[in-house]
Amino acid sequence: MFRKLLIAEIAVGCIGCAFLLFAAIANQTWFDRHFLPTFFISRTSYVEMFMRGRVAIGLVGAIVLLIRKPLARVIINKPTIALSAFLAVVAAVGTSELILRQRHLRAAEEVHAWIEPRRHLDERFGWLFVPSRVGYQKSAKLGVTEYAFDGHGYRVKSVDTPVDFSSPTVVFSGESMMVGERLAWDDTIPAQTARMLGLQSANIAVSGFASDQAYMRLRSELPRFQRPVAVVTLFAPGIFDRNLDDDRPHLGPHLQWQPPAGRWRLAALTRRIVHYRSDATIERGIAVTREVFAATAALARARGAMPLIVVPQFGEELPKERELRRRILDETGVEYIWVQLDPRWRVWEDGHPDARAARVIASAIAARLRPISTRPDARTSTGSPLSPGR
Repeated sequence: MFRKLLIAEIAVGCIGCAFLLFAAIANQTWFDRHFLPTFFISRTSYVEMFMRGRVAIGLVGAIVLLIRKPLARVIINKPTIALSAFLAVVAAVGTSELILRQRHLRAAEEVHAWIEPRRHLDERFGWLFVPSRVGYQKSAKLGVTEYAFDGHGYRVKSVDTPVDFSSPTVVFSGESMMVGERLAWDDTIPAQTARMLGLQSANIAVSGFASDQAYMRLRSELPRFQRPVAVVTLFAPGIFDRNLDDDRPHLGPHLQWQPPAGRWRLAALTRRIVHYRSDATIERGIAVTREVFAATAALARARGAMPLIVVPQFGEELPKERELRRRILDETGVEYIWVQLDPRWRVWEDGHPDARAARVIASAIAARLRPISTRPDARTSTGSPLSPGR
């Protein structure tokens, strides 16, 4: 009996030590290595949440060590109770998994179908905006934001003014920042850039898209445009983390299309709550993202358009953000502009760039594109720039 009790006590003690060891190893350096920057949460808040979790794990380990003897006695003297507790945990996990399998599990960046601007599922891209409709997003402080989409699912000023595929056009690709969530059409980056250049803009961006989804969307839509002048897409190190998601259609090495990865639903939910990324996952994501932007640039040039990537940066650039920008963009040699923004220029209680930030970004894009916007092929047959906002 004493030997069994000792073995049980050692086993329980090892569990407690494992918790304490993890709390000791998971320091700031480990956190910065495996938890990537987030665009919508300040790094300070993110680190504070992590440190609280680390302290909690350490406390659990300490408590387990303190009560290891009573726990060991329960395991040895009352094995039925210990076995019942174990089986209850297993049953709870199994039941939860079965229940979750009966419901549609949305991808990490997928939203409910009724949330504006509304999306619909798409087998190849994951989701797209519902075409040919007008939606309204309400906010107590911001009022009502109108979203109009043409028959191709592009955001436009109104459904009555669709994109003219025969006109010289600056094509904007990307995700919600480029879509202009929480912004009126005239305040969006594409609309403001169009006014500054006197060229038509086409906003083919889709909220929630990762870089590979944006590229797939661009590859699908760019052939529609007869005279693309430039292709502008967006990259923010703070949203690079979504490039690593595989719970949606995605591109693997060599830009091979892959369906959503199949895994246990509980495991998928855990991955969303705990945004831990292994070294191998991060390196693979960097490699694929480099391929995506190189392919984006090649796709634009093949159509005679200038490729341009815009990198919005709110406040000071963190070391990890700088590393990602350097490895993904600088080392790839793609054309990009880095735009630093006032941290206060965010949509209230939302985090997206507000109209002021969008104007600064649009100004930077227009400054880079202005030399090519005056080329003969970027003008109408009469020799005059196109009307702004067409």
